[in-house]
Amino acid sequence: MSDAVDTQIDLDFLGRERARRDEFTPIWQDTLDAVFADVAPYYDVASDVASLGLCSLWRRRFTTSVEIASGDRVLDVCAGTNGVGIELLKRQPDLNVSAIDRSAAMQEEGQKRAKARGFKIESHIQDVHSLPFPDESFDIVTLQFASRHLRVVDVFSEIRRVLRPGGSFYHCDMLKPENPLVATLYGGYLKACVSGTALAFGSGEAAWSCRDYFVRAIELFYSAAELSELLKGIGFAKVTVNSAPGGVVAWHRAVKPE
Repeated sequence: MSDAVDTQIDLDFLGRERARRDEFTPIWQDTLDAVFADVAPYYDVASDVASLGLCSLWRRRFTTSVEIASGDRVLDVCAGTNGVGIELLKRQPDLNVSAIDRSAAMQEEGQKRAKARGFKIESHIQDVHSLPFPDESFDIVTLQFASRHLRVVDVFSEIRRVLRPGGSFYHCDMLKPENPLVATLYGGYLKACVSGTALAFGSGEAAWSCRDYFVRAIELFYSAAELSELLKGIGFAKVTVNSAPGGVVAWHRAVKPE
């Protein structure tokens, strides 16, 4: 994290980011690529099974909340199988959509799905902590269901950099519930459904090894309100948020000041 960013963010956030980095870096660097390479062909279906169909509902809610206009330049960060980009192109076919993801396997699947629908999405295979785009390159940046696997201060700062002034960042992820009882019940459900889904789809060794990680990643992540404060600390304005019941998922919009 740069000094310029550090001076804008509460020390508690910086401490928590360091704790997340220290605990999860081995998994982020050495294991997640193998997990997503394994699950890429059935990732979307497995997500729906694990969430009892809610993932598709949450994605639709997210993509319909994104305000787009003809010719907008859109970047989908951690694009995975291009679900977000495809849904946006269904609404506005002349968007200029770029996708970036570290997983070549997920993007390969995503490109197949986009081309099958006649859509063009420019693909970039790279670590998203350093975006390979000039300053002010995009009107809109989206990021869904991936932040808990990232150093979010670094990624959100990069997103702010590549947005044009007045551009919007749309974010959605599974978050840490503020209510302790909900958090406990949520954690128990996740432990059960991750194991059940891995068994049902015949997931490989890497996915099985991360069962506890997927629960722990949410336990050390942020609530919807905390993520709003973090976005403001990074320098975004007009931060708004809507949450699912219990705060298990939230949708944020943040604007880069003019």
